[in-house]
Amino acid sequence: MRCYFVSCEGGKYGLKSEERSGSEGRKRLRILIAGGGIGGLVLALAAKHKGFEVMVFEKDLSAVRGEGRERGPIQLSSSALSVLQAIDETAAKEIIKAGQITGNRINGFADGISGEWFTKFDLFAPAVMRRLPITQVICRMTLQEILVNAVGSEVLRNKSKVVDFMEGPNKVTVTLEDGQQYDGDILVGADGIWSTVRSKLFGAQEAKYSGYTCYSGVTNFVPPYIDTVGYRVFLGLNQYFVALYVGNEKMQWYAFHKGRPQRNTTDPPSCGKKKRLLELFGNWCNEVITLIMETPEHMVLQRDIYDRDMISCWGIGRVTLLGDAAHPMLPNLGQGGCMAIESIWDVVSGSRRQNSHVASILTFLRHRLFLVGPECSHLCDMTPMLRPSPTFHVDYTLITSLAAKSDLQTKDGFGPNSAIIKLQLGKYLAL
Repeated sequence: MRCYFVSCEGGKYGLKSEERSGSEGRKRLRILIAGGGIGGLVLALAAKHKGFEVMVFEKDLSAVRGEGRERGPIQLSSSALSVLQAIDETAAKEIIKAGQITGNRINGFADGISGEWFTKFDLFAPAVMRRLPITQVICRMTLQEILVNAVGSEVLRNKSKVVDFMEGPNKVTVTLEDGQQYDGDILVGADGIWSTVRSKLFGAQEAKYSGYTCYSGVTNFVPPYIDTVGYRVFLGLNQYFVALYVGNEKMQWYAFHKGRPQRNTTDPPSCGKKKRLLELFGNWCNEVITLIMETPEHMVLQRDIYDRDMISCWGIGRVTLLGDAAHPMLPNLGQGGCMAIESIWDVVSGSRRQNSHVASILTFLRHRLFLVGPECSHLCDMTPMLRPSPTFHVDYTLITSLAAKSDLQTKDGFGPNSAIIKLQLGKYLAL
């Protein structure tokens, strides 16, 4: 018997596995979920509607919600929205109503220095053709609030950090930080890139600095292209800048730069970020410079981006991983959150009985491994069209690194080598 020691914080004592039964006397599977982020909440909502017993343990729900302030809005692709509709139509309607549609505007890649478009892609026609919701953006805190309310307080336990677990032949037991323990049939680690469940399952391993640090901001500035452009990715040498309209006459942007991690620097936390950004992007096009200039200093946030090695297995026994705990993604256009939502499609479409076999549920949860593939070792995923409509996943750092190695960029942009960049982009656009 494999034993892994896990602990959780808060909550009441859980029931024994044999004490649980459905309305017809049959035992209902209990799914334990570590982590109350987007992936964990959506999985809980899907499992709840399928008739499973679900418990979600979150160490600090206020921090999860507050992440929206630090990271800004999140983009929800047509595929992710369609999965949400399949899980809970009422919650999906609330999310769509609260969001801002961007998929009906121009979206694509542009040269960071000249500002000229490399390529544009259509997010509208494919969604309409498949009768899917249109890609939109929504405030992370609003999204979390809707999901929390849909899941319900009887499922979600706040101040409950899972710190250990032990797997037996017929159950898995998690332990919270305060020593309380809960039994379940399945444990899903949806606790992010710093996952405790992953460390306990596969051994502790330090996350690796990706080589990129990220600056982000939200500004009330309304550019002249507000009604025509959804998001634009400006590419450069070892750096790129993403700008998107997030509704309510606000623009969000984030800038990635290849360099040393900033976490351990002695720079004041709220000073000098705009100055540093202008040093990095000062010779770029007016669209980029204007957004930086129009953002108040206190609204500019910085964080280093970390990665983990790709693993060939996402679970052992009754324990498996979901989202960034299994495959960290670059924080671009909500691709991490969308992938976590899409991963739950198998649970929605495949498991139909509240007493479905444990092995079947775990198979559905782990099936996504074969769709993601080794690209996630580079924080990149090109999801094939095996779902209603795939999320568009791409690692821009691969393109900017290519440009640097090839010495493609000139003071006026990529110039005559733009065709090479477009060729490289082509493989990402072949959806």
